[in-house]
Amino acid sequence: SRRERVRAMFYHAYEHYLESAFPYDELRPLTCDGQDTWGSFSLTLIDALDTLLILGNVSEFQRVVNVLQEGVDFDIDVNASVFETNIRVVGGLLSAHLLSRKAGVEVEAGWPCSGPLLRMAEEAARKLLPAFQTPTGMPYGTVNLLHGVNPGETPVTCTAGIGTFIVEFATLSHLTGDPVFEDVARKALKALWKNRSDIGLVGNHIDVITAKWVAQDAGIGAGVDSYFEYLVKGAILLQDKELMSMFLEYNKAIKNYTKFDDWYLWVQMYKGTVSMPVFQSLEAYWPGLQSLIGDVDNAMRTFLNYYTVWKQFGGLPEFYNIPQGYTVDKREGYPLRPELIESAMYLYRATRDPTLLELGRDAVESIEKISKVDCGFATIKDLRDHRLDNRMESFFLAETIKYLYLLFDPDNFIHNDGSDFDVVVTPYGECVLNAGGYIFNTEAHPIDPAALHCCRRRKEEQWEVEDLMREFYSQKKTKKFTLKKAPNHGEGESANDPEDASSEKAGEKRNSKKSSHSLLSCPSQSFNSKLAVLGQVFLDNT
Repeated sequence: SRRERVRAMFYHAYEHYLESAFPYDELRPLTCDGQDTWGSFSLTLIDALDTLLILGNVSEFQRVVNVLQEGVDFDIDVNASVFETNIRVVGGLLSAHLLSRKAGVEVEAGWPCSGPLLRMAEEAARKLLPAFQTPTGMPYGTVNLLHGVNPGETPVTCTAGIGTFIVEFATLSHLTGDPVFEDVARKALKALWKNRSDIGLVGNHIDVITAKWVAQDAGIGAGVDSYFEYLVKGAILLQDKELMSMFLEYNKAIKNYTKFDDWYLWVQMYKGTVSMPVFQSLEAYWPGLQSLIGDVDNAMRTFLNYYTVWKQFGGLPEFYNIPQGYTVDKREGYPLRPELIESAMYLYRATRDPTLLELGRDAVESIEKISKVDCGFATIKDLRDHRLDNRMESFFLAETIKYLYLLFDPDNFIHNDGSDFDVVVTPYGECVLNAGGYIFNTEAHPIDPAALHCCRRRKEEQWEVEDLMREFYSQKKTKKFTLKKAPNHGEGESANDPEDASSEKAGEKRNSKKSSHSLLSCPSQSFNSKLAVLGQVFLDNT
């Protein structure tokens, strides 16, 4: 019954967006009209697309795919947020592309390595690339979609606006075969890592030209949040130990300097002294992130702290003063954010603790009672007196509703444990899709990690086989043979080969650098059995 209430909430908001606001970005629910906010992309439609499929509505998913193909144009003279365009537009299109076959869309030959939604995602991402052309590799915060970075653009960008690209951009690189996206995302991540303070913390805003920190507050909330999230999710998606070790180092510093009684405060990044004893609603993603690395006990304790704030107000105020136990002036609003519900969903998967379902119940009751209006759901301007604001952010349909629904729908295909899957034939061999393990980007767009192994367009694999053959023949002549460590290319290798064929590893081998065997890859087979799987080897010169 809760699940059906969430479904009804979705359609109340979605149908009024279509009726009153489309093709604008967002619905204004108090005046029943629309407005452009982050560009001019019909943003709510892109953001809501994968939610439609999660709710089981394949016919509307198919209709919207056609509408987007005909109606969305990125060649427009608009200044767009690099961060928001990536997480909402690129992420939403990639997710919809990878789910389109499941939704009954007739996919073109070569899918998931090609397709109209993938081409749209790539086009949008290419419009963002000029922002990364800085001396540090850290991107500007805003880019003009037609002209690139404006000459007078501020070089100051928040940390999250620099470190929140690896999930979408690595997915794009793996699907299209163009490494430029993953390369710029990695360079930006590493630039932040390089500029952390001596005590291991990063600040809030940095100059992307000089790499000087402009805002030196360190914490886990606004301006920093999804940088930490993407180190973990990027590590899982790409099976990348370096990204995970970076996060674990940060995690130590965060526990040492910002954690007090299961709350996280803001501190000065160089000294570790408390600068703001404040909890921000955006920080509520942290227990969910802790659950992803297996730190469930700490996650639950912090979650319960945040839940007490929800119960006090019927929502999470943007800022909450922890010592005073009350809202902060001019930060009393709740724009229907998803973060606490997101953490509840992750923790419920991990623990099945019924307290987490109670949060879901409270969220449904609060949002319906306080923010439901005739034309949708309105941002709560002030949680103290429940005044409303004339805005419904696109993340309400992309994230808040989605995480609520998934909390109450344990059998949803998103929660697949690998017992059910599809085998897809691509130009690069067979691969497994829809087996679960989805990685949500920071706008709750699910990415199927298996898809990253379907589209091996890069030449490294071919090079490695050539290298093996060359080595075999040269050593046959000298009667001496040692095998280089190389990927375990077996049947279905596109699906089972997590890391070895990544461009970085293959590039190292190509340059004959000394490389240790990856702990995350399969053990190397003997030369003969490996090539016997690939096919007959003719040892003479015919």
